[in-house]
Amino acid sequence: MESILPNCLMLDVDGVLVDGRPSDGRTWTYSLREDLGIDPSDLVEKFFLTEWKDVVTGRQELHLALTLSLSNIETNISADELISYWFEMDSRIVETVLADTRIARASGFSVYLKTNQEHARARYLMDELGLRSEVDGIVYSAMAGTQKPHLDFYAYAVKVTGRDASDHLLVDDTLGNTEGALKAGWKAEYWVDGMSLADVLGPYMSN
Repeated sequence: MESILPNCLMLDVDGVLVDGRPSDGRTWTYSLREDLGIDPSDLVEKFFLTEWKDVVTGRQELHLALTLSLSNIETNISADELISYWFEMDSRIVETVLADTRIARASGFSVYLKTNQEHARARYLMDELGLRSEVDGIVYSAMAGTQKPHLDFYAYAVKVTGRDASDHLLVDDTLGNTEGALKAGWKAEYWVDGMSLADVLGPYMSN
């Protein structure tokens, strides 16, 4: 029996389409101490380990959570300043991936961004980075109320796209997320540095 080819590409953002600082691709916190005087380890301890899960699943607003965390760090930097720095320093679009995304859409794929993300950066990605015109939509954890690789996340995405589970192909650089997609009845490809999206999609393209 011939397998059904997926027609809805679900593309991970960070590590696939967007990768680090615009200048060099390094992580956005690479020069955080030098630029803003904040020790990245303090931010991990006071924010990402304590507040981030609620933020990224939509139970807490980013600005409020970050303001609380910064009050426990020795800094005069405001939440607005840090958010602006963060988003700007985590915005390098991988042009080869974007080019292949355009080819995929022209070939008949619907393309959605699928990411563990909170509301503000999701808007930034779509509007400030111009990705809204490049994809058919975005599904992210704060709107879903749960993160990849929880099966509820994939179920939510299916409702958003209106497709069958088997129509979806996830490309993601986290192995657990691709494993979750397979459990949900999707196709999935694990992304590693140096891969070509065109090569990944090749076997799924109809002749």
